This record gives sequence, C-alpha cells and structure tokens, in this order.
Amino acid sequence: MSAKNMDNRNRWRNITVGFRVSPEENEQINTAVRLSGLPKQEYCYRRCLGRDIIVQGNPRVYKALKNELAAVLTELKRIEAGGNIREELLDNIELITEILYGLKGDSND
Repeated sequence: MSAKNMDNRNRWRNITVGFRVSPEENEQINTAVRLSGLPKQEYCYRRCLGRDIIVQGNPRVYKALKNELAAVLTELKRIEAGGNIREELLDNIELITEILYGLKGDSND
C-alpha cells in the first residue's frame, strides 16, 4: 500500500481512484502530462476537478515540447506522402499550440 500524502491544505490523500482507458487514450494522457510538467497524479486530479493546468516552463517541459513537435513533423511528412490525418495528431497539435502561446504570454516579449 502506498504512503499517505498531505495536500497543500494539510488534508490527507489516502484514497485511491482508478479508471480504465484504451492504449490510445493512455498515450494522449501521457503526452498531456509530459507537456504539463506536472506529476501524473497532480495532472489527473486537477483535470478531474476542473482546476487550471498552468504550465511552468522548465527544461523538462521544453524537451517534451521538442519531442512532441518532432513527432508531429514525422506525422505531417507521412500525411504529405498520402496518409490519413489521425484525430490524436490534431489533438496533440492543439495542445502544443495552447502551451506555446501560454509560455509566450509568460515571457516579457
């Protein structure tokens, strides 16, 4: 059994919540978690409770963005060669765009 944790309001986090997803949904969730820079647990409960996900730029987030953009480029090259556009690709492009615009808004440009 995992150890009990305290949240930022000194409440015990001792209840486990789980759910099943498809492999494709799992990959989408993992991509969003990587791009957020948050731990998976933190990301999931914030999304479930309708709280904002605020991405803080750091080397890990920038590396995740770089890797996801490389994957998008690979997919775009495949599409150019006559392939079909997958829904997950469009979702990833939208998520990356939102994060990049948010990061740009935080800078002093």
